[in-house]
Amino acid sequence: MARVLIVGCGCRGQELARELVAEGHAVRGTTRDPRRFEAIAAAGAEPMRADPDRVGTLVAALDAVAVVVWLLGRASGTREQLAALHRERLRAFFETVVDTVVRGVVLEPAGEGDAAIAREAASTWAIPVVILEGSAREAVLALLDSAGSQ
Repeated sequence: MARVLIVGCGCRGQELARELVAEGHAVRGTTRDPRRFEAIAAAGAEPMRADPDRVGTLVAALDAVAVVVWLLGRASGTREQLAALHRERLRAFFETVVDTVVRGVVLEPAGEGDAAIAREAASTWAIPVVILEGSAREAVLALLDSAGSQ
């Protein structure tokens, strides 16, 4: 089984964690707020404090991860904060992933801009990317299946 990192492990991330853990996968979930560690752990995931606005804080969470789920399409903040998160921070994240063992990224898009960045990363660095439209669980399993057949 594989290790999956959920960046933005709120309610929907915790539900995904429960599904993946039930199938035997190891899951890490990030949060900015250590008070959420207990809820993440209760979902079966290893909680890690990391802030996607500071991409360097995600580096340790990427250790031995096969698939990352960037579950920030519904993040809140000012227009400027969201623009930075879904553009500059996402681009920096993909640049970081290139030097890891990550075999794929599932992106919950906030708009066309971040989906374009993900497609560019897939093309430039051959990082398999799934733009989330349906089930996050199915997207993760599809990436794991395709990585296993390579």
